[in-house]
Amino acid sequence: MKQEIPYRFEPTATSAQLGVDYGDLDAGVETGVTVTVAGRLMLRRTQGKLAFGTLQDSDGRIQLFAPSKVTPDFDRFTGLSLGDWIGVTGEVMTTKRGELSIKVQDWTLLAETRRPFPDKFHGISDPELRYRQRYLDLWVTPEARRVVVMRSRMLSLTRRWLEDRGFLEVETPVFHPIPGGALARPFTTHHNALDSEFFLRIAPELYLKRLVVGGLERVFEIARVFRNEGISTRHNPEFTMLELYQAYADYHDIMRLVEELIEFLAVELVGSAVVTYDGRSLDLSAPWRRATLVELIEEYTGEALGVDTPIDALRKACADHDVPVDDGDGRGKLLLELYEKTVEGNLWGPVFVTDYPEEVSPLARAHRTRPGYAERFEAIIAGRELCNAFSELIDPDDQRRRFEEQAAAKSGGDAEAMPVDEDFLRSLDYGLPPTGGLGIGIDRLVMLLADVQTIRDVVLFPTLKPEVFDGAEDSGVAIAAPDVGPDV
Repeated sequence: MKQEIPYRFEPTATSAQLGVDYGDLDAGVETGVTVTVAGRLMLRRTQGKLAFGTLQDSDGRIQLFAPSKVTPDFDRFTGLSLGDWIGVTGEVMTTKRGELSIKVQDWTLLAETRRPFPDKFHGISDPELRYRQRYLDLWVTPEARRVVVMRSRMLSLTRRWLEDRGFLEVETPVFHPIPGGALARPFTTHHNALDSEFFLRIAPELYLKRLVVGGLERVFEIARVFRNEGISTRHNPEFTMLELYQAYADYHDIMRLVEELIEFLAVELVGSAVVTYDGRSLDLSAPWRRATLVELIEEYTGEALGVDTPIDALRKACADHDVPVDDGDGRGKLLLELYEKTVEGNLWGPVFVTDYPEEVSPLARAHRTRPGYAERFEAIIAGRELCNAFSELIDPDDQRRRFEEQAAAKSGGDAEAMPVDEDFLRSLDYGLPPTGGLGIGIDRLVMLLADVQTIRDVVLFPTLKPEVFDGAEDSGVAIAAPDVGPDV
C-alpha cells in the first residue's frame, strides 16, 4: 500500500548543526537526545537486520543507523530508492567506529524519486547534463553547492559594503523603449497593450544616471541584463551586473572603490587577498597597477601607437599582428582591436587599463589632459575584463554628438551601436554633476573567487539550446540505494 505523503514536515536539526554539537563524541555513545532531520537518502547498506544510510540535507550529510528492532517498516526502509526524500526522528549517537549517526526510531517518506538518481561516487560526468539538470547536480556535486553559497554571500557582502559607504540600492526598468548604456545587440519584445516594441535592458546605466540627476548622489543596482550575443565560457546571454554611480567622483575614485571592494570580498569569502585561479596565484591586495591602453600596446607589441598615429600605420600594425579589422574602423577602434587581440589575454593582473580612445567610449567623459582619449578604465584579472568604468560624460551637447555618431554607425550596419536617447539627453539638460560610474560583471567575479573556468558553473540555469521532448523519453524508474559507503 502506497504511503500517504504528509503536507508538511518539521525538522528540528540539520546535519551541520549536529556535527557542531556532537562532533567530538567518543565511539559507541548514546546521547539520549532525540532529533528530527529531513533530506535525501543518498547511500544505504544493509547487513542482515541492520541498515546504514546517508541522509543529505542543505547543510551536509549525516549517517542513519537503522536496527530492524527499532526502525519501523524496516523492509520498506531498506527498499527505499537512491534520492528519496525522507524525514527521520531518532537518537543522536555514535557507532562503534565513532561515526556520528541518528538511530532511526521513526521515518516518513516525503517524496519519492521516479528516475534513476546519480550516486555520490560517480556523480554527473556529462557537463551538458549538469547544466540542464542543475537540480541533480546540486545534490551530487559538492562544488556546485559551494559556488552557489559563495555567490549568495558575495552579493550580500557587496550590498552591505556599499550601504556602509552611503550607497542606495535601487531598481530600474528591464523593458527599455530605447536600448542603451552599452555597445551590445539587444533582445526585442512586443507589448500588446501599448502595441510597442521594447528591448530587454543591455545595461541599467542611463536610468541610474537619471537618478543622480534627480539628487540620489550614490546609487547602485545588482541587475539582470540581457545581450543577444554568442555563448562562451565567459558569456551568457543573460547575466548579472553591479552598476553604481557616485556624484562628485571621477574614475580615479572608482578605481580605489573597485580594488578595495574586491580585496574585501576575497578576504571574506576565500580568507585571503591572495587567491588561486586556474592553478596560478593572484594577489588582489590594493593598490593595483595602473597602465594606459597605449602603454600596454607598446609593452606587448613594441610599437608606440596612439590616436594620433596615421590610420594606415594602425592598419599595418593590426595586419602584422593578425588582427582582423573592418574598412570603416577609425583609429580608436583599431587601437582597441589591437589591444584586445594582443594584450588583454596576457594580463594576469590585476591591472587597471586606463584612457581608452574616445571613439570607443561614447558615455565616458573626454580626458582632461589627453585629447582623443576618454577617462575610462577596465579592470583586467586573469586575462579577462572584470569591470568597465568612467568619469561620466555630463555635457548634453557632447553626449548628443556621440549619440549621433553611434546612430550613424548603427545605420551603417553596426548592430551594437547605440541610438539617440532624447529623454536621457533631456535629463542631462537639468544638470548631471561630476560623476564616477562603474559596471562589474558579477558572474565573472564569482568565477574568479570560486576558481572556476566557465560562466556556466556560476549561473544556476545557463542558457542552452532548447531540449526536445518527443514523448518517447524513459518514464524513469527509480533504483534502490546502492549498498555502499557508510562507516559502521
